[in-house]
Amino acid sequence: MTLMYLLWDTFYAALKLVTGLVALYQIVLSVYGIWHRRRPITHAPQKRFAIIIPAHNEECVIGPLLESLKRQTYPAHLYDVHVIADNCTDGTVERARAHGAMVHVRENRAEQGKGYAIEWMLARLKEMGARYDAIVMFDADNLVHPDFLAIMNDHLCSGDRVIQGYLDTKNPFDSWISVSLAISYWFDNRLWQYARARLHLPCTLGGTGLCIDYPLLQEMGWKATGLTEDLEFGIRCVRRGIIPVWAHDARVYDEKPTSFAASFRQRLRWQQGHFQCAREHLLPMFLEGLRERNLAKIDMAIYLFQPMRSMLLFAGAMIVLGLHYLSPDPTDAASNPAALMVTNLWVAVNLILFLEVPLALLLERVNWRAYFALPLLPFFLWTWGPVTLQAYFTRSNRTWYHTVHKRAIRLDELRER
Repeated sequence: MTLMYLLWDTFYAALKLVTGLVALYQIVLSVYGIWHRRRPITHAPQKRFAIIIPAHNEECVIGPLLESLKRQTYPAHLYDVHVIADNCTDGTVERARAHGAMVHVRENRAEQGKGYAIEWMLARLKEMGARYDAIVMFDADNLVHPDFLAIMNDHLCSGDRVIQGYLDTKNPFDSWISVSLAISYWFDNRLWQYARARLHLPCTLGGTGLCIDYPLLQEMGWKATGLTEDLEFGIRCVRRGIIPVWAHDARVYDEKPTSFAASFRQRLRWQQGHFQCAREHLLPMFLEGLRERNLAKIDMAIYLFQPMRSMLLFAGAMIVLGLHYLSPDPTDAASNPAALMVTNLWVAVNLILFLEVPLALLLERVNWRAYFALPLLPFFLWTWGPVTLQAYFTRSNRTWYHTVHKRAIRLDELRER
């Protein structure tokens, strides 16, 4: 029994060593996200934008988005709004047209999903002979800060070609699920995305609030029709030597799921798409990064490893239960001092990483109510384990599931809060 315990304990220590090193890497990088100075806008409006909004049965939420786009500080003649009514069976078409958007009706039941809709719209723009400098993508449930296009214009004029805006939340306090997701995003925005921007490392694309240089898009093609089309395109950019940059002050607000079931389905889709991308790109990109001494590629490969890290952490928790069951004597834990040392270091590293969460809330000056949700966050983070485990065993699934949006919140309401 003691030998069995030692084998399990050693294996568990190896898991903690790998996941702990990844956590330590993140801690080191996050230091660069502590100090933030707003980037001044130095370029006058000159870029012409095509705003693309894929919408599947979004009549409840698309109106406030289109209203927020009309209130951009950017000249109205320099951007057009194109709504893709993708297999809609509600009043999305009528609602979008009533708000002055150009609506493109798409009917294709065989190829469903946001990636296919975007690819179809880009081909349509090309057929129309439309002349744009950049494409901007939003989800139908979003709200957009008035300076968004002005900031993107400034980045494009500075030579950036793929820019990701700040992903904020419009309904953080609807439920413990939505506030947990909001906290996760606030942390990622400041101590993951912004920190990497300061180090000239690639940000991860979020699927909305995304701006892409149109000539680059025509050159590369979209070709991202999987469950995580944003991640696919971002990986192709990095492997091509193009660094997606982070625009911390260009804010987009989206609706987070409020129920555990809806959140589980959404995260399952994300993780399935993540595993699909990792299977194709993780090892080749990591090896390319080592060979070329390219930290951007290595960093993106580490990001692709994150779902595996989550799954290993979950497996580790299950192993703890197994160790407790297999060990007839609590003193057996002291029989493997190397594993005990690794455990202590792992606990310390992950404790520091968790304490960075309230630090991120403080730095981002979020509403004080978010701090009261912190005790629930460990449980929410733990639920990523079963999500990721199921995603791993269903990673070949490419079925797209629509996330229903219901909160028709307006930008003025967010400011009042």
